[in-house]
Amino acid sequence: MLIYHITPRKNWGLAQEKGAYKAESLETEGFIHCSTAEQAVPVANAFYAAQKGLILLVIDPEKLTARLQWDPPAHPAPESTPTSLHGEFPHIYGALNLDAVIETREFEPNSEGIFSFPST
Repeated sequence: MLIYHITPRKNWGLAQEKGAYKAESLETEGFIHCSTAEQAVPVANAFYAAQKGLILLVIDPEKLTARLQWDPPAHPAPESTPTSLHGEFPHIYGALNLDAVIETREFEPNSEGIFSFPST
């Protein structure tokens, strides 16, 4: 099963220059937040509402060099979020090696600021 990470396009560009991707959460929380395909849109709508300039990193867990662990949500969803974010989420405990990212997809909200899962 593939996993996904939401990030600003500019952060992915910086990662390619540096040779590895390190989300801010890696330093502040010890891991990189990821989602399943089913979790990505509710996460985006809860935490990135109406933000532009985002991409979705498509990650093959088999190619990760850092440890992948499934944990309960690290942050509760805002009360206004209609979709439940219960269940376990994939977290990467270390830098994301670039070759584990098998694809990037544009991830922009619609005119109302709502996300939907991008087609391939």
